[in-house]
Amino acid sequence: MPHKIYIKAGNVELEGVLNDTPTARLIWERLPIESSGNLWGEEIYFSIPVTSDLDKTARDTVERGELAYWPTGKAFCIFFGPTPLSEEGEIVSADKVNIVGRITGDPTRLKEFEDGDFILLSRGGLTQ
Repeated sequence: MPHKIYIKAGNVELEGVLNDTPTARLIWERLPIESSGNLWGEEIYFSIPVTSDLDKTARDTVERGELAYWPTGKAFCIFFGPTPLSEEGEIVSADKVNIVGRITGDPTRLKEFEDGDFILLSRGGLTQ
């Protein structure tokens, strides 16, 4: 069953769901996670204390609002728009990532996020 997560990125608060995959379960077990986030185009990424290999969900073309894990960088990724590698109409990550979930609200709100802003991932939703 998918797990509901709370995402605070700078001044933006969103909800998401984690999929029922081995990598997503590892992330769920480590929550809460606090970090400072980095921007790469319209992707936020940050290191997390999880180690996992590429899995059957791995791909380098993602959808707006998808949450992913980048094994090479041991990083959590939030995609809210084009990256420097994107072509018209698609979002391309720097490398293959495991898809671990999705934002349930409007991911374009993350355009307010600035490089280095605080990030919090925790269990639950906005009403908790």
